[in-house]
Amino acid sequence: MKKVFFLLLLTGIAGMVHAQSPQPEKARINGYANYVFDDKFDSYYDAYNYYNGKIKGGFQWGIGAEFMLKPMYGLELMYLNQSTTAPTTYQGGIGSTLKTENFDMNIGYLLLGGNRYLQKPGSKVEGFGGLGAGIAFLSVTNPSNNNKNSATKFGWTARLGANIWASERFGIKLQTQILSIAQGFGGGLYFGTGGAGAGVSTYSSIYQFVLGGGITFKVGQ
Repeated sequence: MKKVFFLLLLTGIAGMVHAQSPQPEKARINGYANYVFDDKFDSYYDAYNYYNGKIKGGFQWGIGAEFMLKPMYGLELMYLNQSTTAPTTYQGGIGSTLKTENFDMNIGYLLLGGNRYLQKPGSKVEGFGGLGAGIAFLSVTNPSNNNKNSATKFGWTARLGANIWASERFGIKLQTQILSIAQGFGGGLYFGTGGAGAGVSTYSSIYQFVLGGGITFKVGQ
């Protein structure tokens, strides 16, 4: 349902921009298909309260609506999503035993950011760089007992890439990107004895390195 909601939202925005824009390229619709690499995390409170593990890499999809403020400057609302697993070793107190669990995990990002473009006259290659910030949605499920936990955190991104324009309005995207969630584990979301959550109160941030690309469409008459 979340995927359908964001797809309808961004499609609706694109339709309004297309209908109200007499000038060329008032906006772009971007679709993303990325590979996210593994990221380790750990948190140590004391000898009986700690965890360490790894967020496994995998496929990440996304969609963005980008408004062109100037010919070479865009403001983009982007949603990215990854379903993965997090093998984790943890202990949640002096009376508990050391455990290992492969948690099911979903990470979603809703980000607003700016993009700066560079393109030589007559070239089909358009380079870009961008920064963005917003919120990250995390959910964790313990498959052994179906315990669940979720949290909303601050997230940010930085990226570099290029658009290769196959026609006047359609292009292929290539990019490298870093995504980060500040204090991704701890407080509202942490690993421990109860399943997906228990007694480790310190924090561990997430840093995800991304390679991928996608497609882009210019919108406007």
